[in-house]
Amino acid sequence: MSDVLWQPSAERIGKTRMEAFRRFVNQRHHLKIDDYPALHQWSIDQREAFWQAIVDFFDIRFHDQPDAVLREGPQMPSAEWFPGATLNFAEHLLRRRDDAVAVVAIAENGQREQLTWAELASNVAGFQNSLKAANVGLGDRVAACMPNTWQTLVAMLATTSLGAIWSCSSPDFGTQGVIDRFGQIEPKVLITCAGYRYAGKEIDQTAKVNEILERLPSLQQLIVVPYARPHAHIQDFHTQANVTLWDDFYDVGGEPDFVPVPFAHPLYILYSSGTTGVPKCIIHSTGGVLLQHAKEHGLHCDLGPGSRLFYYTTCGWMMWNWLVSALAVGSAVVLYDGSPFHPGPERLIDLIDDERINVFGTSPKFLATLESNGVKPRQSHDLSSLKTLLCTGSALSPQSYDFVYRDVKPDVCLASMSGGTDIVSCFVVGNPLQPVRRGEIQGKSLAMAVEVWNDAGQPVIGEKGELVCTRHFPAMPIGLWNDPTGEKLRASYFSQFPGVWAQGDYAEQLPHGGMLIHGRSDAVLNPGGVRIGTAEIYRQVEKVPQVQDSVAIGQQWQDDVRVVLFVRLKDGVTLDEALEQQIRQVIRANTTPRHVPAKILSVTDIPRTISGKVVELAVRNVVHGQPVKNTDALANPEALEQFRDRPELVD
Repeated sequence: MSDVLWQPSAERIGKTRMEAFRRFVNQRHHLKIDDYPALHQWSIDQREAFWQAIVDFFDIRFHDQPDAVLREGPQMPSAEWFPGATLNFAEHLLRRRDDAVAVVAIAENGQREQLTWAELASNVAGFQNSLKAANVGLGDRVAACMPNTWQTLVAMLATTSLGAIWSCSSPDFGTQGVIDRFGQIEPKVLITCAGYRYAGKEIDQTAKVNEILERLPSLQQLIVVPYARPHAHIQDFHTQANVTLWDDFYDVGGEPDFVPVPFAHPLYILYSSGTTGVPKCIIHSTGGVLLQHAKEHGLHCDLGPGSRLFYYTTCGWMMWNWLVSALAVGSAVVLYDGSPFHPGPERLIDLIDDERINVFGTSPKFLATLESNGVKPRQSHDLSSLKTLLCTGSALSPQSYDFVYRDVKPDVCLASMSGGTDIVSCFVVGNPLQPVRRGEIQGKSLAMAVEVWNDAGQPVIGEKGELVCTRHFPAMPIGLWNDPTGEKLRASYFSQFPGVWAQGDYAEQLPHGGMLIHGRSDAVLNPGGVRIGTAEIYRQVEKVPQVQDSVAIGQQWQDDVRVVLFVRLKDGVTLDEALEQQIRQVIRANTTPRHVPAKILSVTDIPRTISGKVVELAVRNVVHGQPVKNTDALANPEALEQFRDRPELVD
């Protein structure tokens, strides 16, 4: 097919861990699985054999052995994975103790710090001792409002080594955003920075932290990392809890202990984006996260000892939790804190060469911004270390596929992925054994029984519908916080199709196995009763060079819905009739007349969540005069005002 942009060579396939795993499965089970589709089918049909193979292939160590791999009831959610087994998450991430570099942490101002595997473990041991002295134990919550630094990683590993529960957000969250999250889970310990940097500015956090402290009566220990405020004092912070600066909290040294916990013991609490109300507190399990991430890092991303993974993320997005798990397969991780474009658009591309990054992760918005800034990394950088380019957060446009293969690197596996905070992992992913086709996600993740269903609950191929998962998988959340009966969990994921997971992605499975994500189901537009995913419109608008960003919503209009497109134009461009016509023609030529917006309006900013996702629902609410419940989840809440009471929308 002409739309194949990259095909792995036989030599490259032969060196992948996915290929080694295929051979391992064939040998163990006397099978003749000869390609990825057959391996995926086996992983669905024989889930118990598959997950046992993951345990053995990645040498997952149980302290107490399981009684079984899986016990499940008549319908989801009712699974017990590896009942009877105990293990420790941090133990697997800290298996290496050598003097190779494990963690590189780079700040926006150029400061670079690194820890070897041995240094990482001795920092964790020291921090763990001090957490024990602060009476942190099984099931206690340790929360962090931190930049993406090595300190955050050390604190997470020390927390989980004790069987306590880790939860983090980032300093760019507003006061209420942090309280909405941590106020629900009542942490015993809070780790925070006194200040942080972004886009060349230093932002003092003291007043905000004090507001948060007033609202966290459960707190017993506050640990402050001065970071961008080197002269911070413990006297700056007002709380009944003990207050200690990071360097005074612990002494480096010793070997960490690892408390064995059950497979389903809580590991992380993550949060839904919270743009429609207080965020859901999603509880993820120790064993489920470990196994799912080992599969994704080791097999789908082909990471292992000697590899380096980078993902541009804050600690408030699930991709931070995903990134650091790569330590469990022996890969080093590169952490970056700050603006991805400071001091210039090539900031992160420079890192690929400087740090010899093999797998580089980013967002569609980042790639689109590079292209619109005329950055051509292929001409300016070596990039010989780069094997895989990961992308998630929203749908990746076909234009960005062209940009990567034309201007970044022709021999790279461009792996678009989609999953979510809900599963802290992916349903559909990249794959080092398969070709990359323009505009498509390569396919389904191993052991994820992913299908696309129509409204009648029937699987469809080549049609748009709801992305579902029809069988249990270990990374399914074990519950929501303060939901003892599981009622909220079932309502969130199992109410649309009883007994089947659906989290609200509007998707399409292509005949050859590739996948498309067309947007969020709750943001789907319904003009004339026809369902349109917003990503279908964005894919076209991105072809119009004068447009920098856009958001599409459905406006209630004369007992129907009409499509309204808001565009943020490049500097110096105005929205005149000619440009409106150009936008409409591009959309009409490549989609259907139903996709063409009834109204196109100009704005100077598009509201996004702190992790960079466009918030269509918040825009829709403002246009309809409805309240937006949680603007603290937004990076730029002031942008919403431009959508309010627009005179153009009353006729």
